[in-house]
Amino acid sequence: MPQTPTGQGEGTSPPRNASQASFAVRVTRCFGRTVFGVCIVSAVAVLLGFAWFLGGLATKEPPLPNRADGIVALTGGASRVSDAIELMVAGRGKRLLITGVHPSATPKDIARHVPEYERIFACCVDLDRSAVNTLGNATEARRWARDHGFRSLIVVTSAYHMPRAMAELGHQLPEVKLVAFPVVTEKMRNGQWWSSPGTARLLISEYAKFILAMVRMQVSPNAQALAAGQISDSVPTHASTAGHR
Repeated sequence: MPQTPTGQGEGTSPPRNASQASFAVRVTRCFGRTVFGVCIVSAVAVLLGFAWFLGGLATKEPPLPNRADGIVALTGGASRVSDAIELMVAGRGKRLLITGVHPSATPKDIARHVPEYERIFACCVDLDRSAVNTLGNATEARRWARDHGFRSLIVVTSAYHMPRAMAELGHQLPEVKLVAFPVVTEKMRNGQWWSSPGTARLLISEYAKFILAMVRMQVSPNAQALAAGQISDSVPTHASTAGHR
């Protein structure tokens, strides 16, 4: 009996299905290898970037900088404010802006932590209470510097925070000369940050924030609204200005 066309179709179906299955397997394997390769390259890039980030952090106290028009201290870490005041006493700036101060803090509250320099607060210190993150610090520093006509600023913050602070300030004040004066903690000074889980987490977190800030400045360079955000990356000044290195 002659075979029907239907029988011919049924007889050729298994090879076609097997070919399709083989193609799907090859595509899946190729996709998996691609994803794995991208993950490896990304991991290497992140590790190299972190090594670069660490290599740029100060591990010892810098020498006193040359005189600038103003000094900006970003709150949130040990000795930032006291170091900035010492720079004022040394005649390195005309005025000092302490940005990121807790809303309830007063000049007297802060001066109590450095009573020997109380006279400086009476004449030459301005407080910013609106900034809640580093972008906010930079925005308020821009307003303050332009109000006073300053063309050069000494920036005082923790060594680990300095790259992001300088990037944000440089983005907000491209016409102003910025001089970094990092505050170096004992862990950073001894180069033993890796032995402290807390310090290691802090550095990794700061590196991630730095990368995100750099991306944001490239993607949305005029994103000023973030300065008024509700998520703070600093510690209230009245609770932190008495810290020690």
